[in-house]
Amino acid sequence: MVAFLGILMALTAFLVLPPSSASAETTDDDQEVTDFYFAGVITFDDEPVEGVVMEIEGNGFKGETETDADGKWRLYVPEKDKYTLTVDEKTLPDGVIVDASLLPEGTQPIAGTTASFEVEFGLTGTKIMNLFLGEGQRITVSFIDQLLSRLVGGLNFGLLLALASMGAALIYGTTRLSNFAHAEMVTWGGLVALVTTTFWHLPLWAGIVAAVVGGGLFGWALDAGIWRPLRRRGLGVVQLMIVSIGLSLALRYAFQYLIGGGTRQLPGASPAPIQFGPISLSYIDMIGMGVSIVVILGVAFFLTRTRIGKATRAISDNPQLAAASGIDVDKVVRYVWILSGTLAAISGILWAYFRPGVKWDMGAQMLLLIFAAITLGGLGTAFGALVGSLIVGIAVEVSTLWIPSDLKYASALVVLIVILLVRPQGLLGRRERLG
Repeated sequence: MVAFLGILMALTAFLVLPPSSASAETTDDDQEVTDFYFAGVITFDDEPVEGVVMEIEGNGFKGETETDADGKWRLYVPEKDKYTLTVDEKTLPDGVIVDASLLPEGTQPIAGTTASFEVEFGLTGTKIMNLFLGEGQRITVSFIDQLLSRLVGGLNFGLLLALASMGAALIYGTTRLSNFAHAEMVTWGGLVALVTTTFWHLPLWAGIVAAVVGGGLFGWALDAGIWRPLRRRGLGVVQLMIVSIGLSLALRYAFQYLIGGGTRQLPGASPAPIQFGPISLSYIDMIGMGVSIVVILGVAFFLTRTRIGKATRAISDNPQLAAASGIDVDKVVRYVWILSGTLAAISGILWAYFRPGVKWDMGAQMLLLIFAAITLGGLGTAFGALVGSLIVGIAVEVSTLWIPSDLKYASALVVLIVILLVRPQGLLGRRERLG
């Protein structure tokens, strides 16, 4: 075990950067104080407006605050870059909007809105944005248009989630291991792409190839160094699961130590969206969805048309019978780990563009959703994980029509509970007799 961890640290040694600071000062509204911030005053008829919610978003960072009794607000950001500043119009007085004619010079609302702006710093690390309210009609989007937009966004998220979920489902099907370290396999793909493109300044295609190959090698190393020896020692399912939790924590904080706690962008992140009626998609979104579909079809072909794929399904159905029929279970499991690592790496790259940004714990942010998709579709079946992922992705995005976006991931767990109450084995799972 010690030797393997040494090899693992050697594989990631090239990522070394100074660790992030241990603690940071925070404001009364839990913002982390940095050297960069946007600030200003909101007034209406020369009077300050209290309680207006201000939101900032960009480069994988989100934050919010609200104006005080003097109409003042301040939003801290982690780095000097371009961001989207939004005034929550639901918190404005009735019948008023942000007066576009009185915006700071060089600032214009984002097309189709009256209260969202692209903002960026000048020569200093501060930017003052005094906003004035005036009477006017707010631009609204119909419920149907919002629903269509979120359905497409949910499909996009569901497809990238499916890549990770199908790999984890194959591991569970062949080994009965609930692999909590699968989140770090997703993170690994984003990290390798980040290092090769941003740190080593190689082309994006080279970074993607390196991440995909690195993901397969990472899956192989985990099985060869940890899981196969533990299986041969006869460890039970619960013991293996606990080991995976420990491995997950060790890898996660190793990643944080090596690259710090901030969010870093891959080349071309956050491109300008393209409008298709009410639906807004960037070219990266469209490429990502296309890649996901092609890869999913490839996995389907592998499982249904190749000898190793058929052997994988046989082991998932009955490992003892598969071994008795002459199938080399260890060899097939090794291929499954390589495939799972490759799928996780691809998912990690797409997740880095969807968030957007690469962060040390980015895989952990979707781990519960991966397990929810696998359970929803039926434990141990890759096609069930695909169906479950699409349902989870759509549920997460569509739920923001009714609940705050901070709670959207909880909606997937609600859907999981409701469906399991009706069909305990999952959508594509088989009924099993207990006892």
